[in-house]
Amino acid sequence: MFCCPICGEALEWTPHVCRCAQRHAFDRASQGYVNLLLPNKKSSQDPGDNREMVHGRTEFLDSGSYQPLSDALNQEILKQTEGLQPSRILDLGCGEGYYAFRLSRAFQEADRPLELGGVDLSKAAVRHASGRCREGRFAVASLFELPVLDGSVDLCYNIFSPICPQEFRRVLSPNGCFLAVYPAARHLFGLKQILYDVPYENPEKTFELSGFSIQSQKRISFRLTLSGQPLIHSLFLMTPYYYRTPLEGGRRLAALDLLETEADFWMVIYRRGNGK
Repeated sequence: MFCCPICGEALEWTPHVCRCAQRHAFDRASQGYVNLLLPNKKSSQDPGDNREMVHGRTEFLDSGSYQPLSDALNQEILKQTEGLQPSRILDLGCGEGYYAFRLSRAFQEADRPLELGGVDLSKAAVRHASGRCREGRFAVASLFELPVLDGSVDLCYNIFSPICPQEFRRVLSPNGCFLAVYPAARHLFGLKQILYDVPYENPEKTFELSGFSIQSQKRISFRLTLSGQPLIHSLFLMTPYYYRTPLEGGRRLAALDLLETEADFWMVIYRRGNGK
């Protein structure tokens, strides 16, 4: 699945190093991941989510708050890859590995073989994902320049991460499937009511992507009741509102011990189209 970011040749994974036929080599960290983001491709010294953000997301997701979304994702991926031996799946923006780990367990419970990869720009996130989900192969990389071979993936999925349709289409097999999760109109509206004097709904999208056709779309909505400031703050850390909330809104949230809000998602299934 993975290829050399320098020459594009396939990478061979050994216990301590990844190496291509041109003998470009990349050391594997003790947690198992590999850094395939070349120094001249970095936008900053340490791109992507920092350790505090990764810790916050881990605390929130491990509480099970988004498990209904994870369950729906696993069910759909199992359905879309039925009959493939093994299923070659790539997590685009894998973060700390929560969804990849639970997907791996779902395939094990279904007694189905899985070849799982994950990429993220954040080294802190990929380190955590690789330590959590030992069955997968994880790499630090940009979603806009994936170190992944053409046509080597049966299904890729993306949850709230940046989308690069041309790259995702390139790595998919001819009949490949792309699954994306977007925030729907009422997502975290209860949180916004605390943070902003005039809360707003998320704008709805057409979901159209160049090079893909929409196979289906499904709305997934459920209520969240978060008890305790640590869990509330963990949710806040993993949202874009953390960076653009008025000071007074942040104070109101910090004073809460109980938060009730909606989780509202669109899960959209795309098929790789014939056009460019």
